[in-house]
Amino acid sequence: MVQLRNLIFLLMIPVAIAAEPYPGGDSPIRSNAPDRAEQALARVHPLLEPELAKLGLGWGDPVFMRAFKESAELELWMQPAPGKPFLLVRNYRIARLSGGLGPKVAEGDGQTPEGFYAFDRGSLNPRSNYHLSFNIGYPNSYDRANGRTGGLIMVHGFNVSIGCYAMTNDSIEQIYSLVAAALENGQSSVTLHSFPFRMTLERLAKSTNDKWFNFWTDLAPAYTAFEASKLPPEVQVCGKTYRIVPATP
Repeated sequence: MVQLRNLIFLLMIPVAIAAEPYPGGDSPIRSNAPDRAEQALARVHPLLEPELAKLGLGWGDPVFMRAFKESAELELWMQPAPGKPFLLVRNYRIARLSGGLGPKVAEGDGQTPEGFYAFDRGSLNPRSNYHLSFNIGYPNSYDRANGRTGGLIMVHGFNVSIGCYAMTNDSIEQIYSLVAAALENGQSSVTLHSFPFRMTLERLAKSTNDKWFNFWTDLAPAYTAFEASKLPPEVQVCGKTYRIVPATP
């Protein structure tokens, strides 16, 4: 029985380590591997396109995402036309997060990042070890200015994560397909805002004694600006702090 438990433990080790960092990256693309993105698109397009049409959205419209660690939610928003407010398409349950509230500061700390990230078509991996994935772009310029290390932080499938946003395979197929369509349709990059929690004044007031309170107050204006206009604000990095410029219609 002891030997059996030891064998099970050893079999589990590669899964835990693989989530972060991904050895050699998130699965080198193999030319003979099936393109799961095409297969996923065939499954989710008939499901999502009618929902988008009801909202006045089209396949390939721009995408914006917000993640909330405390409630394990990932929101996907889309914009029907330039200058128009984004509309909430779906709120996905994040299947697995690691670490606690607070930013990622060092490679191997097991933390999921908090902050403002953007990625382009080159970040998509249709043949990921974790079904489908995209690299969110950690560390960003703010992280680097503050000496934060690590990388290869993904939104991916397979329900396992150390530092990443792990979704169910059904969810990542929908998210990946909508993100890929937006990028293929001309969106230069997709933005993901990652928050510890919904940044209301009431929730922030409960965190005044937390070591990350000052950092969270830097993040909060982006949350407030989007809540007010449903347009992602411009995020600048000035020295070692964020500067948020609300978008105007």
